[in-house]
Amino acid sequence: MEKRFKKASAVVLAAVYHYLYGMLFSEIPGQGAVKANLVNLVSSNRLSHALLLLGKEGSGALQLALALAQYVVCEKNKPGSANEEPSLFGEPTQTTTFLEDACGNCPSCKKAAALIHPDIHFSFPTIVKTAGDKPIASDFIQEWRSFVAQTPFGNAFDWLQSIGAENKQGNITANECEEIIRKLNLKSFESGYKILIQWMPEYLGPMGNKLLKLIEEPPANTLLIFVAQDESKLLATILSRTQLIKINQLESKDVQEWLINKQAVPREKALSIAPLSQGNLREAFQLLHNSDENWEEILREWLNAILKNGPAAQVKWVDDNSKLGREKQKQFLAYFIHLLSCAVHIANVGTAPEVADNELDFANRLLRLAATEQLEAIVTELDRASYQIERNANPKILFMALTIKIYHIIKDKAVILVH
Repeated sequence: MEKRFKKASAVVLAAVYHYLYGMLFSEIPGQGAVKANLVNLVSSNRLSHALLLLGKEGSGALQLALALAQYVVCEKNKPGSANEEPSLFGEPTQTTTFLEDACGNCPSCKKAAALIHPDIHFSFPTIVKTAGDKPIASDFIQEWRSFVAQTPFGNAFDWLQSIGAENKQGNITANECEEIIRKLNLKSFESGYKILIQWMPEYLGPMGNKLLKLIEEPPANTLLIFVAQDESKLLATILSRTQLIKINQLESKDVQEWLINKQAVPREKALSIAPLSQGNLREAFQLLHNSDENWEEILREWLNAILKNGPAAQVKWVDDNSKLGREKQKQFLAYFIHLLSCAVHIANVGTAPEVADNELDFANRLLRLAATEQLEAIVTELDRASYQIERNANPKILFMALTIKIYHIIKDKAVILVH
């Protein structure tokens, strides 16, 4: 039993160390302005006791929070002298020196990277496994370490499924809030600071108001970092008491560089994936590891069925491709939108965007097929279809309707359709 436990722990830690780059600012894709701002807030002693990192799925908000926590506990990045009490929130001292990033090599950095630093605490949505349970985040800490390592840009759905939620509702409970208060009122173990990273505070119900006193009057040298995606779902009382730092979606070139430099993806493939991800690293990760479909071939078959081969071919194509899962259907539509956008860019700007050679060829063929007004009308229809897929539209009906609409847009130049 003990051997099995040690082996499982070793596997988890190995996976986390493999993902070590995510704990350093320098290794997180893009977000240069946000990184510089966070470092400046620390070095100038203007860091609030409670931060809210607000960024959409796949923007790297959680990774920035982890990097900030490691930056604060790094042993080579301490404010003040060895004889002074550390302070992030007071007046700057004459002896304060700050690096631009955590060193990554000291014992504190290694513990932070492995998510086992005793002064960095985590809070996240949990589920009730058996009736009468009062779950807290620490009950799921092994699963959390594995999730962060293996699903670096996963969303709340990915996390809840990884802990067996199925149809159960995730929550950050009143019991969890009480545990947070208890932990942060203890003395720090090693670093001089106590840090809480709460991921997805949207899952706080009214019981989240239990944290208000902690946010307003935290114990000395305590840093609260909330990491959220949807501002509208946050408790107003928490939103108003935190220092808001907005995190934008990544640019396509940042995703492309991450794929090439950190995932060892060939340049041609990275050029194809990056635009489809729309700045979402989770989507890029999914496209990289889960999509084995040849979207170009599928799209060619569809357009030939629409414009050349007739109703029988159209029905067959719809039957075959309506069996794709929802995520793959969205990926296919995103691929088509990407090619149409390339074609419109060529028509409007006169130069080709940086895309794979085969995609550039396809975009030029689309330009010969229809005018930019028609291509833009198709993009509108594809966007609408993707939205409907999110809401579980019947795929056969949806793709057959799209087939008819695209036919009329191209053949009859009917760019305004009745819905």
